[in-house]
Amino acid sequence: MKVNITETVLRDANQSLIATRMPLKDFVDILETMDNAGYYSLECWGGATFDSCLRYLNEDSWERLRIIRSHVKKTKLQMLLRGQNILGYKHYPDDIVRAFVRKSVENGIDIIRIFDALNDLRNIEVAVDEAVKAGAHVQGTLCYTISPIHNQDTFVELGKQLEKMGCHSICIKDMAGIMSPKVAYDLVSAMKKNVSLPIVVHTHSTTGLGPMTLLKAVEAGASTIDTAISCFSGGTSQPATESLSYTLKEMGFDTGLNEDLLKEINDYFKPIQRAALDSGLLNPIVMNTETDALVYQVPGGMLSNLVAQLKAQNALDRFPEVLLEVPRVRQDLGFPPLVTPSSQMVGVQATTNVLVGERYKNVSKEIKAYLRGEYGRAPGQVNEELRKKVLGDEKPIDCRFADLLEPGFDKAKAEIGELARSDEDVLSYVAFPQIAEKFLKNRAEKEKNTVHYTIEEA
Repeated sequence: MKVNITETVLRDANQSLIATRMPLKDFVDILETMDNAGYYSLECWGGATFDSCLRYLNEDSWERLRIIRSHVKKTKLQMLLRGQNILGYKHYPDDIVRAFVRKSVENGIDIIRIFDALNDLRNIEVAVDEAVKAGAHVQGTLCYTISPIHNQDTFVELGKQLEKMGCHSICIKDMAGIMSPKVAYDLVSAMKKNVSLPIVVHTHSTTGLGPMTLLKAVEAGASTIDTAISCFSGGTSQPATESLSYTLKEMGFDTGLNEDLLKEINDYFKPIQRAALDSGLLNPIVMNTETDALVYQVPGGMLSNLVAQLKAQNALDRFPEVLLEVPRVRQDLGFPPLVTPSSQMVGVQATTNVLVGERYKNVSKEIKAYLRGEYGRAPGQVNEELRKKVLGDEKPIDCRFADLLEPGFDKAKAEIGELARSDEDVLSYVAFPQIAEKFLKNRAEKEKNTVHYTIEEA
């Protein structure tokens, strides 16, 4: 039986371990080897990569994708899309979502994994529809979590809805590494009985369950699993590609991977990992096995961000308190799965509650928007005292929030003006206005100076 392997070192492993700080120049030379290694797909875009490229790496995210595509000819390129949030942290109008999906495919993406942080599938309908029209493989996603209101029947019903929506495969996305091997086996088995689509399983090694969970998922019939090349695996990242491939092949499964090329890829990334450790970018704490995560359910990217936030405030000693506060905030918000953007909202609010010393004395604008219903339908009952404290007598909305938004692309195009040379530039501006505008101004200034210098020399 064939088992597909998706390699995450270019996106989620990078995001989970080093907060998405790996520049293109660090990995461009190994792309052709990765293309020949036998992977089903390379997850290389979406998630936090877009923000990080503009904010920290001084890279054009779209150009990064085009360059990756130019080196990867045979293997599918994959991205993570936050539904109506696209790659940002709020909901965008439908015309923006459609344009972003279309341009992602035009610039080289083959597979789009689409999710909504609250599993409110109204928030992925437009993205799924446009991705199908653009000719992409659409991977509808359910965010796995544990709470009093989430169970196997809940997730199977979501799977059925994703199939009806027109998705080509279904991803069970376990952001925090809390899905046990038994649950993985039972859930994949139940999915296989109720839907006809291929099942993909994504998890993390945060709690130490990851390799066992993926193994049992494959035994239950999962067609694809996500792994990370070994030097960027473990901890808050994914289980190791080489170890899973070795184990699965011994059990009679065909992963299609070339072990010699996997070694070459791992040897290439080892110095990058060591440099990240030496610089402090890779904090050893995120490489630990944290079984407490079975209680607080903090996913990898969120964990590394919490560490960074507390470090910046010289308050890393308050980390245990923040981890205890996270599930309390989550319960107050109706048990949202902890995945971007809800993970950031819950994490920031939990940190604020601890550092201020009083719960909800300061409430972020994102939490206010969440309580208004701008992010979608909360999975469970929201703490009404908190809602009343934050909203007063304001009534929350109950429709799909994007239905209330005016089209935004033409307005954004007019705002950014000549700085934008393409629709892609406009979309960068829409997603991250201040950061993208600064990036585009710097690009224009650099080109102007380069031209001036050339004329002077001539």
